[in-house]
Amino acid sequence: MNDSTTTSPASRGIWIATWGAAQQLARPAEPGGGPRMPGPPDDDAPAPDPARQADEPPGAPTKVGAQTVRMVARGTAGGTAVRVALSNSFGHPPVRIDAASIARHERGAAIHAGSARELTFGGRAAVELPTGAHIYSDPVEYDVPAQTDLVVSLHIPAEDVITTTHEVGLRTAWLAPGDQTATANLRDATAFQSYLWLTGIDVLAPPAAATIAVIGDSVVDGMETTPDADAPWPSSLARRLAAREDMPPRAVINMGIAGNRVLRETDGMGASALARFDRDVLARPGVRWVVLSEGLNDLFFGFMPDTPASERATAEDIIVGYRMLIDRAHSHGLRVIGATLLPIGGTFLLTAELERERQYVNRWIRGSGEFDAVVDLEAATRDPDPAEPATMRTEFVSDDGIHPNDAGQQAMAEAFDLELFRDWCPAPDMR
Repeated sequence: MNDSTTTSPASRGIWIATWGAAQQLARPAEPGGGPRMPGPPDDDAPAPDPARQADEPPGAPTKVGAQTVRMVARGTAGGTAVRVALSNSFGHPPVRIDAASIARHERGAAIHAGSARELTFGGRAAVELPTGAHIYSDPVEYDVPAQTDLVVSLHIPAEDVITTTHEVGLRTAWLAPGDQTATANLRDATAFQSYLWLTGIDVLAPPAAATIAVIGDSVVDGMETTPDADAPWPSSLARRLAAREDMPPRAVINMGIAGNRVLRETDGMGASALARFDRDVLARPGVRWVVLSEGLNDLFFGFMPDTPASERATAEDIIVGYRMLIDRAHSHGLRVIGATLLPIGGTFLLTAELERERQYVNRWIRGSGEFDAVVDLEAATRDPDPAEPATMRTEFVSDDGIHPNDAGQQAMAEAFDLELFRDWCPAPDMR
């Protein structure tokens, strides 16, 4: 194979992650699918809205058989070549992919005419994803401007193949019968909103380019934001950075998982931040900064009714977890930005004790000096009434009373000082 992108001098550019998604074990699909934050006891839960459920695609398919899966992902920074990362992270049997392609998105399940390029793996069109593997396609010369919607199509020839997924995809994806990886517009396609096996897209970018990895929970993941609007705050932050012509290219990858915790695995929703940090942050090319934005679920799950004591986490426990993640990032030269925990007045779990623990964590994030920088997402979203410190601004909260809506997500993106990302030098532990 004679591919200039693999042998070009460093002056030509560097590989950076321009898009990413953290992988999970697929769960059975449900109407209006996707995980939810812990809800009130069934007697107090609002009745489901059948009309809304009917409008929402199902959750991630748990099995794929002799089908093409087509997924849309927005590259946050541009480059002159592209490669795709696929993952079979969760111990499933090996998965054979016998055709794959990348293209520019047109609309719906359609791609721009003439934009499709075949993806190969070690020079071959077919590849087997081994159990637990994370692999890259061969580089393809391909002009990718910043903020470009790319389409990755994979043909899975076997029947009943169990998926590794990112469940809250928030971009419509499709399953279609047979091999339609090169088809301009899928035939007989079924929609859903998750990513299957697709875990990253990298571009060959200018030498000064870099990636910001955001690791977090459902707020980072964008739960309750408008599907297909690219509304989660990491996406809005990426758009702010792309608009700054005076700064080097800065990609932002969203490694949030709904229900995620710092310290422990959440059943069916993904490994803890401590367990997945190497795979979801350190292994991503070009990452120079990591934003750590989680910890609420560690508190929430401990206050759920009938939760065993082993699942309870105190503010001090969460801080220990933060310190381990900071140390791990610093040992690899990454700079770590801590994000304060959001107001939680909309949850039925709210108690004086829970609020004290949340405020303790936030005081430590702001005042410990152990993060390289801090962004105060609580201050950006809380009710301005000093008598309501645990409440999010009405115009920023979604119908579930907990998660920020599109406007709240935008407010969080606006809370970042972009100068944090202008210049990079290794974290103190690497100097």
